[in-house]
Amino acid sequence: MKHRRQMMDKYSGDEKILSYNDVVIRRSDLSILSGPYFLNDRIIEFYFSYLSSSFPTEDVLLVTPPISFWIANCPDPDDLRGFVAPLKLDERSLVIFSVNDNDDVEKAEGGSHWSLLAYVREANLFVHHDSSGTMNEACARRLYGAVARCLSIPAAKFMRWNRSPQQTNGYDCGLFVTATARAICDWFVNTECKDWEESLWFRAVEEKVTAPAAAGMRNEILELIKHLMVTK
Repeated sequence: MKHRRQMMDKYSGDEKILSYNDVVIRRSDLSILSGPYFLNDRIIEFYFSYLSSSFPTEDVLLVTPPISFWIANCPDPDDLRGFVAPLKLDERSLVIFSVNDNDDVEKAEGGSHWSLLAYVREANLFVHHDSSGTMNEACARRLYGAVARCLSIPAAKFMRWNRSPQQTNGYDCGLFVTATARAICDWFVNTECKDWEESLWFRAVEEKVTAPAAAGMRNEILELIKHLMVTK
């Protein structure tokens, strides 16, 4: 009986509760969002998909965690070029990647820290936003190098933005990624006169991505999923 109850609990926790675009959300994801826990790949993938629907433009691409991870760690350059070709990266004005510090290609959904890497074509610049100092810089640079090679843009620059809003605990990094991605997308879509050379979206991120605002993303995403469960 005890074993059966454990199996039922496991099944219940893994129950599919929402399909949104190509992302499947499971009941266990609600538990992650309900408590002070590290966000998994699936929640960030869901929110990136939601942002893509909220800012429908071919100029912006949000690259999900599984794809970002494979781009950064694919050992064969020819395989990588074939893999990223459908993404049409060279046709986008803005590309946003999630960065994870997982270094084990055999382990799905590994790692312990998230950050964000954004490429803006007009400035030929990659900007890294890390809510924990330089913790993910090596991983971000690996992803930057792989993307730059795929796009044949060796002159593209890498920039670590030193004023990225910082987390105050050990588990909100994924929330900073979602909040920063939203601020950048909003800046791109709604700012008519963009400063491509210097400030970019930095002021928008400073104003909108505070520690309390990022922490608030946890409940916001949770309520969004619940709302979509009812309406879809």
